[in-house]
Amino acid sequence: MEEEVKYEEADLVQLSALQHLVFCERQCALIHIEQVWKDKPLTLEGAFLHHRTDEEAPRREVRGNLVICRSLPLRSFSLGISGRADVVEFHRIPGEREHEIRTTRQGGVRLEGLPGFWSPFPVEYKRGKPKPDLCDEVQLCAQAMCLEEMLGVAVEEGALFYGAIQRRHDVKFDAALRDATRSAARRLHELLASGVTPLARKEPKCRSCSLLDVCLPGTVGARHSAQRYLTGVLAGISEDRGGGKN
Repeated sequence: MEEEVKYEEADLVQLSALQHLVFCERQCALIHIEQVWKDKPLTLEGAFLHHRTDEEAPRREVRGNLVICRSLPLRSFSLGISGRADVVEFHRIPGEREHEIRTTRQGGVRLEGLPGFWSPFPVEYKRGKPKPDLCDEVQLCAQAMCLEEMLGVAVEEGALFYGAIQRRHDVKFDAALRDATRSAARRLHELLASGVTPLARKEPKCRSCSLLDVCLPGTVGARHSAQRYLTGVLAGISEDRGGGKN
């Protein structure tokens, strides 16, 4: 069993970088090591969705048995990350469970000025639609793990809201997803500490990347192929010349 690492405040890295890392380590390095970024319509659409969630950042909204908190600061010294949640919903827990909650402290938290106990439920806003990999789920799970560490309660579920389909995708934070999130956090710290940007690999997902024109995976790959070809040619010339001297 691996020993748990506890990071210091100065070691915390951006929570959102986990999503970049799982999507593509090269993209993550370009953004967070080389400080490269380029807006395109899709990323601007995503920024607009996030702007909508941040409009009331200093406030919370109470809707009966639902409390909505926007742009809530998050951090985890176990994962070594910090950031903000787009939205954290707090759902009122039915009164009959309050005795159990007081005993275990695992079911909910108190909210200032409101009676009862409330269960946190993180919601992350994304443009587009659900992806084939776990990059969005890992980012959301990291938010849940931050909430657990900060509030001392279990956070078992959350949701991703996708702008293209205007629908929520529910996410359960099971053991497999939590392990993937811990692994991604460790790898993120290793990548950033190395300061090395991985080489480009052309994949179908590159078409949706905002850094495609900067990364140039096809061009980089072609250049490497040309270098190998030229090296081979020069080696052959050298051998021919050596043979001519004998």
